[in-house]
Amino acid sequence: MTKFVFLAASLGLALLASPALAKDAKCYTSDDGEYACRFEMLDKDGSFKITARGKPSFELTIDTPGKAFVSAQFEPGGRYVSLPGTYIRSKADRACWVSDATEAELCAW
Repeated sequence: MTKFVFLAASLGLALLASPALAKDAKCYTSDDGEYACRFEMLDKDGSFKITARGKPSFELTIDTPGKAFVSAQFEPGGRYVSLPGTYIRSKADRACWVSDATEAELCAW
């Protein structure tokens, strides 16, 4: 019985430690328009990462409910750069976030 409990606990820890799986999605940015992308949840608070071949990668990090910060990687292997402003969740489309500094929009469905 002890071996079973240890094995079950080990399996549970391994599942928790494994990275989140990316899913196919549709994305939109003010600069690039609408395109197919990969969407990956980063934490339980709703932070996420979107990637697509030939497009910048974006990481949206939730600061407080409805407010987030966004960084972008413009070249594969390059560093992530913080984008201006706080991104506010859109009331018109909850899949979208809008910068309060530039009105740039980032959406993922």
